[in-house]
Amino acid sequence: METFSAADAVELAVVERSGFVESRHVGSLIVLDPQGEPLLSMGDPNALVFGRSALKPFQATAAIASGANVTNEYAAIVSASHTGTEEHVRLVRQILHGAGLTPDALACPADWPGDVKAQDRVVLEGGSKSPIYMNCSGKHAGMLLACVANGWPIQGYLDPAHPMQLKVVEVIERFTGEKVGHSGVDGCGAPVHAISLTALARGIRAISQASPDSPFGLYRAAATVNSAMRRFGWVIEGPGGADTAIINRLGLLSKQGAEGVMVLAAADGTTVALKVLDGNLRVAAVVALHALARVGSLPLAEMNAAIGDLDLDVYGGGRPVGAVRSTIPMF
Repeated sequence: METFSAADAVELAVVERSGFVESRHVGSLIVLDPQGEPLLSMGDPNALVFGRSALKPFQATAAIASGANVTNEYAAIVSASHTGTEEHVRLVRQILHGAGLTPDALACPADWPGDVKAQDRVVLEGGSKSPIYMNCSGKHAGMLLACVANGWPIQGYLDPAHPMQLKVVEVIERFTGEKVGHSGVDGCGAPVHAISLTALARGIRAISQASPDSPFGLYRAAATVNSAMRRFGWVIEGPGGADTAIINRLGLLSKQGAEGVMVLAAADGTTVALKVLDGNLRVAAVVALHALARVGSLPLAEMNAAIGDLDLDVYGGGRPVGAVRSTIPMF
């Protein structure tokens, strides 16, 4: 199986240096209105894509609905692709402690913190790579907490046949309205699932609109995830990260995934899902913001302010000589 081809993609952004366009990024995207109807479609949004970390809102919803009793910044770290700062690691440790577990229970790979200052601190203190620094450790801690709450086995919690992973698939299919088309292994070792960008947008829209007063526990869990992601932008990624910048500036639900995937949901439910075909995330955030502005869901002034928070300059000789910019027509 495979995702859409270059022939089915459209240009989403360019990289310009000294007045010369030196790179072009193509991909596909979909924007859904608050009722879930398409507002803007580019490329082939019905082709399958691995959602990568853009699936974390679903995985967090599954863990919380299964008994991982976390809220606020703890629910955010379960949804996060964090950079391993001291505060990030503290949250993960506390979730594990609440489950009666140590970081040894984490089955994600050992890694260095993604945050440069945090990595320097670990090295200076004589530390080494650890699973707790890996950007998905919060997700794994949430899954482990759910396992303990249900008496599910801790060993093998990443196996696709494990009850925790079966619950994740159930949540994805329930919220997206689409069966998983293919499954594989994500970078952290957890199962990763392929669905269309349209389905991904539909599912993220549903999570963003879930009510904390719903009679259904699954939707209350989704509301917990939505609120936590919007309120604790510093948790979702880290200093200098696009998700953190967008959440802090605009209060949107923002989640990037590896290989050029991104979802963005406005307060009214207008939702963007996109994939940059070459897998490069450097253009994803500016394209997603432009898409929301294009359909009238994000005022231009707010879009420009958010773009100003992103690292989009192209440098030459130590000074800006160009920029990464979206090529989505605005009108």
